[in-house]
Amino acid sequence: MAIKYSILGLLHYKNMHGYRIKEHIERNFGHMWSINYGQIYPNLKKMKEDGLIFMKEVVQNGEKGPPRKLYSITQKGREEFIKWLEGSPEKAMILRDPFLMRFVFYGFGDYKRSLETIDRQISAYEDELGRRRENLKKWRKSGIYVELIAELGRDMNEMILEWLKKARIRITEHYKEEAK
Repeated sequence: MAIKYSILGLLHYKNMHGYRIKEHIERNFGHMWSINYGQIYPNLKKMKEDGLIFMKEVVQNGEKGPPRKLYSITQKGREEFIKWLEGSPEKAMILRDPFLMRFVFYGFGDYKRSLETIDRQISAYEDELGRRRENLKKWRKSGIYVELIAELGRDMNEMILEWLKKARIRITEHYKEEAK
């Protein structure tokens, strides 16, 4: 359900094709959830059938291949989106991260390998934090709600980065103690 309403929300800003929708969600909402084309295109098809969006084929000047499908929100789509906005949230916030699922089982493996993986995660979160801080400047112009979500992404990134660094220190200390 979140995909459907995320697409409707994005189409409030401007008309988009499927690739741009996926790209926008990954770049700007990646801290909340991920998406793949197998989720986007069936949703777009169903939303078009339901009259929530309109699709227009657009030939790109100078491009080869089939025309792009450009989607826009209809009045019916706007009405359904508003109903969703005004409804109750479906679930409490859940942090889904494949790394964390793996992390809980690192005690069964080689701790040095786990530290290498943690180091890679630290590096990735540091890179992402830099991007989030830069993007926050841009999102401040998009309204208070977008700005607050961008701040949440930055804050979560900072919190997880701090936790990773603390976890690395504690794991290292733990295995030094065991070695004595």
